Amino acid sequence: MPMITLADVRAAADRIAGRVIRTPALRSDVISRAVGADVVLKLDNLQATGAFKERGAANRLAMLSPEECRAGVIAMSAGNHAQAVARHAMLLGITAVIVMPKHTPSTKVTRTASWGAKVVLHGDTLAEAAAHAQELAARDGLVFVHPYDDAGVMAGQGTLALELLQDAPDLDMLVIPVGGGGLIAGCAVAAAGIKPGIEVIGVEVAAYAALAQRLAGQPVSVGGATIAEGIAVRDIGEAPLRVIRAHVADVVVIPERAVEEAIALLAEGAKTVAEGAGAAGVAALLAFPDRFAGRKIGVPICGGNIDPRILANVLLRNLLRDGRLIRLVLEIPDRPGVLADIAGRIGDAGGNIIDVSHHRLFASPSVQAAELEVMFEARDPAHGAEIVRTLEQIYTLRRI
Repeated sequence: MPMITLADVRAAADRIAGRVIRTPALRSDVISRAVGADVVLKLDNLQATGAFKERGAANRLAMLSPEECRAGVIAMSAGNHAQAVARHAMLLGITAVIVMPKHTPSTKVTRTASWGAKVVLHGDTLAEAAAHAQELAARDGLVFVHPYDDAGVMAGQGTLALELLQDAPDLDMLVIPVGGGGLIAGCAVAAAGIKPGIEVIGVEVAAYAALAQRLAGQPVSVGGATIAEGIAVRDIGEAPLRVIRAHVADVVVIPERAVEEAIALLAEGAKTVAEGAGAAGVAALLAFPDRFAGRKIGVPICGGNIDPRILANVLLRNLLRDGRLIRLVLEIPDRPGVLADIAGRIGDAGGNIIDVSHHRLFASPSVQAAELEVMFEARDPAHGAEIVRTLEQIYTLRRI
């Protein structure tokens, strides 16, 4: 497969015009101040299916011959690529089959089917689903649309950088999440062609650092739980890898906690909902501030399809880490009025009680005592510490 060029990306932009949203690129003051850089966010979480994958799918399907359109397409995905292929096949009147692992969350299956695709659940992993998709493609004469190891898909993804640099031409760095490599490959080609010398940095999560391992000449070893499941990819595509070797300056590997902090910062500060993979670029800025200090950086928020329950848990975990949500266990005498006294002290100090759990029978060392578990919200860490000091003057307590 020949390496894609800027001309390919520009041709892709012409093909997908009107089919894919030209998303805004906005400077984020909150993110910029948090990381000590000048940060512009490219909001591809605003696409119709909630992710940048629309770009590659729209371009690849627009390149099909009439015979291929009549045959139909097939893709393998557990999320955003599935929805993107399904949507653009529907818009073009093309039959689409999407193979997803058996344990794909039902919401993703439902969303994909809602775009008119036939969903086939097969295998326990993406690799097993991919193998089955290839078998069905060969058996039924369908066109296989790879999520990243495809020139048309890479060129389509590169339109993100094309738009970003048109809207923010003074950027000197792009920081881009890496899964299979299609997005960073397309964006790196576009960036190098438009602005030679601009630095392109890839971002991987620690559990799935396949690109960093490949570039270091190490055997690839990936796996484990991650909130950034959109970039939890076992193998880097060979076509993207050639582009990455030519045009990408560096790859950073981020810890899981940084991804959660980025999701929370985007939601609270930038008023933007991002899934784990979509927040990975911002997570890199938070994890390695010295690496990016003072630079003018473009970061794609490349997806916003996060489960509401997971988003709620991330926000609560971040409040606990920041000291704005505090959990205490107090040893208290088992007599009337003590619970009211504690609630009054927290309330008088400006704290907001979220949850109270009172244990009499088995948790305390004495029948004359009890344990009280209380969770309350404070304005900031200093305010929370002040409330804790107030309680410590009267009661024995520990934080949990």
